Amino acid sequence: MGPSLSKPKIASERTASQRTASERTAPGRTASEQTGAAVRAQAARVLHAVRADGRSLTDALAASPPADARDRALLSELAFGAVRLLPRLEAITDQLLQRPLKPNDRILGSLLMIGLYQLIALRIPDHAAVSATVAATRLLERPRAVGLINASLRRFQRERAELLEQAERNESARWLMPTWLLRRLRAAWPEHWEALVAASNGRAPMFLRVNRQRIRTDDYAAQLAAASIEAEPLPDQPQTLRLLQPVPADSLPGFGDGLVSVQDAGAQWAAPLLAPQPGERILDACAAPGGKTAHLIEQAQGQIALTAIDISDERMASVHVNLHRLGLQARMMVGDATQPAPAWADGPYQRILLDAPCSATGVMRRHPDIKRLRLDQDIAPLAQVQARMLEALWTLLAPGGRLLYLTCSLLPDENEAQIAAFLARHKDASELPLPATLGIARTHGRQLLPSEAGPDGFYFALLLKR
Repeated sequence: MGPSLSKPKIASERTASQRTASERTAPGRTASEQTGAAVRAQAARVLHAVRADGRSLTDALAASPPADARDRALLSELAFGAVRLLPRLEAITDQLLQRPLKPNDRILGSLLMIGLYQLIALRIPDHAAVSATVAATRLLERPRAVGLINASLRRFQRERAELLEQAERNESARWLMPTWLLRRLRAAWPEHWEALVAASNGRAPMFLRVNRQRIRTDDYAAQLAAASIEAEPLPDQPQTLRLLQPVPADSLPGFGDGLVSVQDAGAQWAAPLLAPQPGERILDACAAPGGKTAHLIEQAQGQIALTAIDISDERMASVHVNLHRLGLQARMMVGDATQPAPAWADGPYQRILLDAPCSATGVMRRHPDIKRLRLDQDIAPLAQVQARMLEALWTLLAPGGRLLYLTCSLLPDENEAQIAAFLARHKDASELPLPATLGIARTHGRQLLPSEAGPDGFYFALLLKR
């Protein structure tokens, strides 16, 4: 039996009296029922964009968010949850549909999966979930399919145990992972793969990075407690707090004033490992969204000359936003780390951070669409890009300088194999030791694996230029 997912607490849907008078109501339905159907219809569109169009879940959700905060929360839960369980939901849907849907009607399969997700994983009453999902069929302009969606969901209610058992005979549906990735994870982590798969299918904990230039960690923890937000410190990371329950970032005390940032505990290892020193020139070569950039500046108390680059204006905009909120300064520009340009490759750097583009298999619980969008044949081209970045950036590193290579991947091809090949090519490169408390030692570097209450999956290797 593969991993099971417990039902989270979801806010109940609002009554008609809580809706504005201007909201349109279909004949025979309350405003609440109509809005509930609208959220399900939008969730089906988002899921369909991921399944059929290959869009990222984040982009699909951002395309047309509901105006109401509680509706946005429900939409996010439906979309993220359905993508998280997608292999299992697809296997059940295949059983429920007697014949394949026509190409123009495949969004109905996504709607059915939204309904199934509610019945499997949410605490919304079954009758409300079924009613709103069936009503969403009309909002998707498929009124003739009302009977199909209703009958399919009712059948699942009657035959739930048998349908789930049959679906989980499929390995991908049982483990909620594509078979190619399961094969790679088993080979790379024979003693750990089941636990890391279970963690990758769960919900990510929320970690904070306290800006210790501005406030002590225990003083900020006291502010959280005063706001009835429970948090606990991490023993090896003095700037890190883990929230016992996630909250919206803008509800954190002092968030807008730059006292704290939201950042996974694994990502928070980067700045201390690179250990920037006052007066040094630092390059953050793949900087977006800017969390590690800011942490580097905080780590050196603002006494470094940091250059942050990334591949596009859109990605660099996120770095600008993060640094502006924190009141930090850096030289920021668009740049390709495989092709150094004079604007930013203007002399040696004492330290370089390469947070390389990768398969992102270590952060699947935050981005479950990775399991759908990433393919086995993507890994080799990604590794080639990583190798080109290492080669290009090594020429910019001063003798005696340090380069921290990290990925959010769990796959050796992108991690220790990449570093082994680099060291074989460069006799002026050697590897520096990393803390024994940091994950699992590999042939080269160290690997953090995702865990239920712990950080995401990250790989680190620290190189010295002799």
